[in-house]
Amino acid sequence: MKTIDDLELNNQRVLLRADLNAPLKPDSSGALQITDDGRLRASVTTINDLRNRNAKIIILAHLGRPKGERKPELSLKPIAQRLSELVGAPITFLEDLHSQNEKIINNLKSGEIVMLENMRFEKDETSKDINERTRLATTLAKLGDVFVIDGFGVVHREQASVTDIARLLPKAAGRLVQAEQKAFQKVLDNPERPYVVLLGGSKVSDKLGVINNLISKVDKLLIGGGMAFTFLKAQGYEVGDSLLEIDRVAEVKELMKTAQKQNVEIVLPVDIVVSKELDGTAEIFVVDATQISVGQKGLDIGPRTGDLFASKIKDAKTVVWNGPMGVFEVNAFAQGTKTVAQALANSGAYSVVGGGDSAAAIRLLGIDESKFSHISTGGGASLELLEGKILPGLAVLEEE
Repeated sequence: MKTIDDLELNNQRVLLRADLNAPLKPDSSGALQITDDGRLRASVTTINDLRNRNAKIIILAHLGRPKGERKPELSLKPIAQRLSELVGAPITFLEDLHSQNEKIINNLKSGEIVMLENMRFEKDETSKDINERTRLATTLAKLGDVFVIDGFGVVHREQASVTDIARLLPKAAGRLVQAEQKAFQKVLDNPERPYVVLLGGSKVSDKLGVINNLISKVDKLLIGGGMAFTFLKAQGYEVGDSLLEIDRVAEVKELMKTAQKQNVEIVLPVDIVVSKELDGTAEIFVVDATQISVGQKGLDIGPRTGDLFASKIKDAKTVVWNGPMGVFEVNAFAQGTKTVAQALANSGAYSVVGGGDSAAAIRLLGIDESKFSHISTGGGASLELLEGKILPGLAVLEEE
């Protein structure tokens, strides 16, 4: 895979596809504020590297899912403002692809940066029709001399500004995509043992592909979050009103048999934090995982489970974590996620954290990010890599 070291960048216009899809929330005055700038900070290394190589940088990115409509609340303008602060250089924001803005791009000086408005305001960006995507990609390609993909959070997508533009210009991976690929290659191809995978999140169906791909590679599989209740149900236990995918129980039973044959230890919760309400306003109890009653929702792993999982993590040499242990956004149900995150931070293991909620939880709960070997910026992309899938945004970099 080519990297930016393989491209001639001096005085070249570089179309940089970044992933700047940060959550926004209105403040007291109604102005939209970024609540988590992790993805923006992750993009700074590549941007500054390009600037140091005298490139002219045109940033392509998206925000949310506007589905081809121009929605003011999904404008990248506040993203450009914050990124400018992080990079320490002005970023000119261009609201469309009109001819006057093409002139601005063509008149860029080395080291200068512009950002185009939300790529997904263009309906061709996410079209299933390759001809429509190519139409937009062709328009974009005229603005640059080379293309750099650094948005790991979108490399699992076939989109005009990801895959189609890469077929029209000299192309390479940015520093972030390089780092992501290196981290996942290590845990997929050459993990040091004991190898522990910790999975959480709401749906077991979201993680079955990961389990099926890793079941022959790992030593221990720790299961928390909402997905744990389908495993508990598969063992014949009552799960009350907890999240349950009843149609996946048979599949989970087979997985557990496979794990036993492969000598893989599956570790399930031994206690659960339950309540009748998700928002923490109702009475909260800790019960044995085998004693959840009808009317109760399991909303976090219990303290004994947290300690159990932490002990398994402590003994590991490689750990992959994807998915929170409970409804971590509510303080009453955040302790399980905090316990395992802190255990992973304190461990000496090579640790890879999947993007999405796992990365958000680390930041929300105030865990030191530097204590993890790698925190991915791509939830969907990291899941697909762990499933063993080929990601189109990476595969296209191998094309001639």
